[in-house]
Amino acid sequence: MPRSEIKVTVLKRVAPEYVFNGNVPEAPNGQKYTKCMNFKEGQEFIIKKDNTRPDGFCLWAFENIFRDVSILMFGGDFYPWTKKGTQITCCNDGIRPVIFKLE
Repeated sequence: MPRSEIKVTVLKRVAPEYVFNGNVPEAPNGQKYTKCMNFKEGQEFIIKKDNTRPDGFCLWAFENIFRDVSILMFGGDFYPWTKKGTQITCCNDGIRPVIFKLE
């Protein structure tokens, strides 16, 4: 079965203040939670046909989006929910999620 490379674009890093409506819980180490520091909006990654995690891509986020990446890589689709050949997905960090576009 043919495979395609997948482009991943970081669309949005969501601030904990938004998630918790301004009432952000304290982190276990006593520090304040911030937006995810592993990514920047507009950052792009290419997932090669071997389906391995790109250098610099957060392991937890990659595990979260892996299913959607695999579906597109093997020719599947999410249409009619999104434009054909694309998917909007996110990591499941409930405090500071990151939203990605897969193409």
